[in-house]
Amino acid sequence: MTALRYVYAVCRPFRSALQAQLTGVAGAPPKQLTHHGLVAVVSTVPEADFAEAPLRAHLEDLDWLTVTARAHQQVIDALTAVTTPLPLRLGTVFRDDSGVRTMMEAREQDFLRVLDRLEGRVEWGVKVYVEREPTETAEPTAPGPPEHAVGSGRDYLRRRRMQTRAHEDVWQRATEFAGRLHETLSAFGEEARLHAPQNATLSGASGQNVLNAAYLVPRSDSEEFVELVDREKDDAPGIRVELTGPWAAYSFTGEFAEESEVDR
Repeated sequence: MTALRYVYAVCRPFRSALQAQLTGVAGAPPKQLTHHGLVAVVSTVPEADFAEAPLRAHLEDLDWLTVTARAHQQVIDALTAVTTPLPLRLGTVFRDDSGVRTMMEAREQDFLRVLDRLEGRVEWGVKVYVEREPTETAEPTAPGPPEHAVGSGRDYLRRRRMQTRAHEDVWQRATEFAGRLHETLSAFGEEARLHAPQNATLSGASGQNVLNAAYLVPRSDSEEFVELVDREKDDAPGIRVELTGPWAAYSFTGEFAEESEVDR
């Protein structure tokens, strides 16, 4: 079976060893492929699954995509612990080592420019959700005199109006809170990116997402950034703040990587 080269990231040479038991996509351990002053982190994958046609088909398979994205992210996370990686798109595959080196040669200046900007920095993700309130039960269904039914209907409509107003109030507070939080965190971080709110059905997260943002923060300032988020999220009833990271700087690599939120 022919083996192709799957590329996870490009980075500068690093001395710290990755975990001995680390495996990547298709179960193969990652290795370093050096070219000039850059390193591509790669592993071998079977052509039967990762050639152009089968890969395109697999990318339509959510289960396969989830497993592959998690394996990809596992390698990126390991790299982030020891260096500053520039993650490449999920499913970046070349025929052989020579193909990888040709790609590195062609984009060397672009890689170096982005790595210089990201050196010593990590990405933190912050999401704000409006928590869903328990659905109130409808009016009683037991039969009764017509006048009771009218009264029950009016009570039900009044409760529904109160629920709607309460939800609108929480939504407005959450939106205003999210705006203030983003302004504060943007001032602290070196760069910030606003992403589209997550679809709850796809993400599986509870509540309605009103802020989905990423912040580029010097690794040395990460503890202070986490403390800042913790302070800002106090006194926010009905609003949930979710902090994730530190990640490789997916949101700040431009064309090289597309963010995957399978495990983020």
